[in-house]
Amino acid sequence: MDTPTKIAAMRRQAFGAVALICVQAGLGMFVNLFVSIPRRHAGSQPSEFFGGSFRSVLWTISHGAIALAIHAVLGLLLAIMVITIVARALSLGCRAVTTWSVLGALFAIGAGFNGASFLDYHHDVSSFLMTTLALGSLLCYAIVLYMPWTAKDAEITLST
Repeated sequence: MDTPTKIAAMRRQAFGAVALICVQAGLGMFVNLFVSIPRRHAGSQPSEFFGGSFRSVLWTISHGAIALAIHAVLGLLLAIMVITIVARALSLGCRAVTTWSVLGALFAIGAGFNGASFLDYHHDVSSFLMTTLALGSLLCYAIVLYMPWTAKDAEITLST
């Protein structure tokens, strides 16, 4: 695959991440306002975070409200998406694109961990951090989407 084709594919993936993060933010607001998550469910109040969170997410997908289940499934798909974006950025060899992609992926995955923490412990700070990290990820992928990638792109951007 030639470089312009790789760049176009990377931009499409970055746009997909921006769109999915926006959908996730909207779904998250809906869940926050209209879905009641029981304080006791499989995985809640775990003594060990990762095992408890795994059980909480499985419970959410199999027994949670439909909006909550969709939110969890899309979050898992987003995690896979951002990892593939990092892999593509590394294959392009552009340091700025790789940096913003890695930062966006870390924010998105951090948002997911805070979502799992909210399922486990019901602390509002986890919901706040999930939203803040998701918005940080959104910003990173918006930068990837609109940054000039070549000297020619930079010249066009500077001349307009």
